[in-house]
Amino acid sequence: MQMEKPKALIVVPSFQSFILQDIELLSERYELTINHYDWRNKALAPVYLFRQFFHLLVTIPQCRFILIHFGGYWSFFPTLLGKIFGKPSYIILHGTDCASIPELNYGSLRIPLLKWFCKKSYEWATKLFPVSDSLIFTKNSYINYEKPIFNGLKHHFPNLQTPILVIPNGFDTHFWVPDEKLKTNPNSYLTVLSTSQFYLKGGDLIIQLAEQMPESKFQLVGLNCPPDIERPKNVEFLGRLEKKELKIRYQSSAYYMQISSFEGFGCALCEAMLCGCIPIVSEVNALSQIIGDTGVTVPFRRFSNLQISVQMINSLTKGQNINQYARKRIMELFPLEKRRDLLFESLQN
Repeated sequence: MQMEKPKALIVVPSFQSFILQDIELLSERYELTINHYDWRNKALAPVYLFRQFFHLLVTIPQCRFILIHFGGYWSFFPTLLGKIFGKPSYIILHGTDCASIPELNYGSLRIPLLKWFCKKSYEWATKLFPVSDSLIFTKNSYINYEKPIFNGLKHHFPNLQTPILVIPNGFDTHFWVPDEKLKTNPNSYLTVLSTSQFYLKGGDLIIQLAEQMPESKFQLVGLNCPPDIERPKNVEFLGRLEKKELKIRYQSSAYYMQISSFEGFGCALCEAMLCGCIPIVSEVNALSQIIGDTGVTVPFRRFSNLQISVQMINSLTKGQNINQYARKRIMELFPLEKRRDLLFESLQN
C-alpha cells in the first residue's frame, strides 16, 4: 500500500525555470499546494495580501512546512502564520531580495515598505536559504571602484538572528550538454537577460562591443530590441526561447557573457558552461567563484575593461569548440542532485 505524501505549502511570486525545477523536485516526496498571485501588479498587492491571508489560514494547519521563493510582500503572512501555527517556514533568497542599488533601480530593499515586509519575514522565518554566500554579505566595486556598494542580509539587517544555510542552485547535467556538431562559429557570443535587466546585465556594453567587433556574432536571449537601442547588424535579439531551443543556442556559441552589475547566482551562466561555453563575467557576487579559472572576469563596469578581458580570452582560447573545463566545474560544484539532497535534508530536519 502506497503511503500518503505529507503536505507542504509553496509560495511563489513567479514561475522562473529554477522555481519550476524546485517544485518538480519537492513533488517527489510531498503533496504540494502552490500559493501564487501576480505580485508584479503593485496596485493589486493589498487585494492579494487579503486573499492570501485567508487561503493560508485554511492551508497552513494541514502542511508540514512552508517554503517561499524570494522575500517580498508574499512572504509576510506565510512566515507570520507559520510562527502562529507552529509550522516551520523557509525562504529561498535569490538576489533582489537581499539588495538595494538605487542608481540602477534594482533591489527590493531600496523600497522602504517592501524592505520592512522583507525584514519581518526574515525575522519570523525558521531558516533562510540564500543561493550563494554573496547574498549574506558582498562588496561590489564593479559599478564604482572609488565608492564600493555593500549588500546582503548582514549588511541590511545586521541584527538578524535567523539561521542561514546556503543552498546553491543545481543543474541537470544530463540535459545541459555540449554538441560538437553545433559549435561552428568561434567568434559567437551569447547573453541571457530580460528587457528590464538590459542595463543591469550590461546590455549596453555588449552593443558597444558588437560595434567594435563587426566580424563577431552576438545573440541576446530573453528580449526584443529595446526601442532606444540602435541594433548593430551583427547583433540578434532572440526574445524568449523554450528550454530546448536555448540549449541549442548555448551549444552553438563559443562564449557566454554575464556582465551584470549584481547577480544573485547566475543560472544561465551555469547552463551555458555545462554546454561548453567559455564564460566572460563581471566581478560581482559569486560569478568569479562559479567560473574559477575556466574563463575571464571584467573587474569594473568600463567598456575598456570589457574590451581587454574579451581580447585576453580570445587570444587564449580562440573560441575552442567545447570548454570541457567549464562543464566539469559546474558538474562538480552544482549538480541538481546536490541541491536536491540539501533541500530534502534541511526540510526534514
